[in-house]
Amino acid sequence: MAAESDVLGELRRLRTRIPQLRGALTASVDGLLLAQDAADVEAEGVCALTAAALGVALRLSDATRQGRFRELLIRGDQGYVATYAAGSSAVLTLLAEPRVNVGRLHLEARRSSVLIGELVDAAVERAEET
Repeated sequence: MAAESDVLGELRRLRTRIPQLRGALTASVDGLLLAQDAADVEAEGVCALTAAALGVALRLSDATRQGRFRELLIRGDQGYVATYAAGSSAVLTLLAEPRVNVGRLHLEARRSSVLIGELVDAAVERAEET
């Protein structure tokens, strides 16, 4: 993907803005890894699981008439997994420590997901034109 370096740059900037992030990944909506800034995580597996969770979240959002999917937050004993829509063809998934400020996480991730969505969608459009 032509935008991979730009997406990776945004993931790194996001991790700088939120020091409690343990990892940041961008995947296609069908679970293919697009870019990652994450250590100690099996990125391809996380992307595949993200796609599965996204499928359930989309159906739940639709069934409850809550509109288009925007984000999903999972809180575990050891921290958070947060997934955000990133344009029409990608998602941003973040792994955060339990002490992260969730409001700040949402604020920064929502901004990054818009930028990443624009980058990925533009790359997909260019690829479809060729």
